[in-house]
Amino acid sequence: MIKNFDEIQQIGKENADAAMKTFGAVSKGAQAIAVEVADYSKKSFEEGTQVFEKLAGVKSVEKAIELQQAYLKDAYEGFVAKATKIGELYTDLAKEAYKPLEGYIAKVTPVK
Repeated sequence: MIKNFDEIQQIGKENADAAMKTFGAVSKGAQAIAVEVADYSKKSFEEGTQVFEKLAGVKSVEKAIELQQAYLKDAYEGFVAKATKIGELYTDLAKEAYKPLEGYIAKVTPVK
């Protein structure tokens, strides 16, 4: 039970502090994810442009197919690597966002 005004103020301050820390962690994580996505998009576009330029100068169908296969393999591997990295960033974001709330949740969750 809440006993006095000071206790109410302290609870309010703790809630605000936890919320601010959580918002900070989410903001930082979202920024890291946005940077990774932008880097991947830029790299992917540049690589696609380079392959298109190479394809334009190819003299045989066999060479064009070989070039496309190599590009698709590299693009797929790059996508999987970047998707894994972004997945890890989302996991880290969730963990960091939850940290400030751990103590608060433990406090308000009744023990059975």
